[in-house]
Amino acid sequence: MSQYRVKKDDFPWWLVAAVAIGVVSAVTIAASDVYGQILSTLVKGLWVTLLVTIVAFAMASALGLLIALLGLSNSKLLRQVSRFYVEIIRGLPILVLLFWIAFVGAPAFVVAWNWVTLPLQSAGLVEPMQVRDFSLLWRAIIALTIAYSSFIAEIFRAGIQAVDVGQIEAAKALGLSRTQRFRLIVWPQAFRTILPPYGNDFIAMVKDSSLVSVLGVADITQMAKVYASGSFRFFETYSIVAYVYLLLTVGLSLSLRALERRMRRDFTP
Repeated sequence: MSQYRVKKDDFPWWLVAAVAIGVVSAVTIAASDVYGQILSTLVKGLWVTLLVTIVAFAMASALGLLIALLGLSNSKLLRQVSRFYVEIIRGLPILVLLFWIAFVGAPAFVVAWNWVTLPLQSAGLVEPMQVRDFSLLWRAIIALTIAYSSFIAEIFRAGIQAVDVGQIEAAKALGLSRTQRFRLIVWPQAFRTILPPYGNDFIAMVKDSSLVSVLGVADITQMAKVYASGSFRFFETYSIVAYVYLLLTVGLSLSLRALERRMRRDFTP
C-alpha cells in the first residue's frame, strides 16, 4: 500500500488551525479601530469583486460550453475552430489579455460599432459611441470571461467524453433526439465528473478577479491599494485583504467538498 495514500479517516487538523487563526484574526479586527476602519473601507469593494466573479464566471461557463460542443461536433471545421480558440486563449497570460481587451479590443469595438451604426447616426437615431462609454468594469468582465472560457471548455469536453458511449447509443435506439440525449443522459453524468475542476475554476476566478484592480476597478484590491497609499498602513491593509480572500476561497472550497460528498452518496448504488 502506498505510503502517500490519504486516509479517509484523517482528522482535518489543518481546518482546526485555519479556524483558530480566523477566530483570532476576527477578534483582533473587532478590537482594533484601525483594522475595523480598513475592513469597512474594503467591504465597499467586496460587492464589486463578487459582481465581477459571478457575472464573468456565468458568461465564461456559457461560452465554454459552446466551445466544448463545437469541439465535439461532427464538423471538422468547427472542431478546428474550437481547438484554435482554446489553444490561443490558454496561451495568453490573463493580465496580458486583460490589458489587450481593455486598451485594444474595446477601442476597436467602438470604432466598429460607430461604423455599423453610421446610417442611424446620420438620421439622428443613435449617438456616436465614445471609448469612455465602454466602462472599465465591463472590459475587465469580458477579459475574464474570455480567459476562463477556454479552461472551462476543456473541462466540459473531458466530462462529456467520459460518459459511456453505450448509454448514448441506447438513447439513440430509444428514439431520443440529440438535445434530449444531452439533457437527460449526457449532462447529468458529465456534471458529476466536471464538478471538482469546475468548482476549482470558480475559486480561482475569485482570486484572479483581483487583477481588475490594474484597470482602476474599485474591487477589494483596488480599495486596499488606495487606502494603503494614503495612510501608509500597508501591513494592516494587506493583511485584511488576505483575510477576506481566504474567507471567500476556503469557505467555497469546503462547500465544494461537501457538495461532492453529497453527490457521491446520492448516486452511489
